[in-house]
Amino acid sequence: MEEEKTLLVQCLGNSPKLRIIDFLIDNRPFDYSKKEIIEGSGMGKVTFFKVWKELIKFEIVQQTRKYGKAKLFKLNEGNEVVKKLLVLNYSLIKQAMGKAVAESEIGTPQKVVLKS
Repeated sequence: MEEEKTLLVQCLGNSPKLRIIDFLIDNRPFDYSKKEIIEGSGMGKVTFFKVWKELIKFEIVQQTRKYGKAKLFKLNEGNEVVKKLLVLNYSLIKQAMGKAVAESEIGTPQKVVLKS
């Protein structure tokens, strides 16, 4: 069964980096181990580790604490790029909600077929 894509992934593409960022945006209050991020973003370990170093390098994610042997990470909300992604995500949600409200007020949208 294919998982429904979030608005951010629909807009910017289904890349591994974006899926990790999207997972962390959707779960902002919490921090996660690498294993939990892999499972939550729905990718394999090899793919995850190919992009993880870049997310650390650009400070998109940051380590928050250690829990036993596991290091826990979350989105670095102080990073300017992350701030812009959060604004974009909010704008996409706001736009989608506006469309949903407009459609509910006028009923189900009708398909328009143009004939030439």
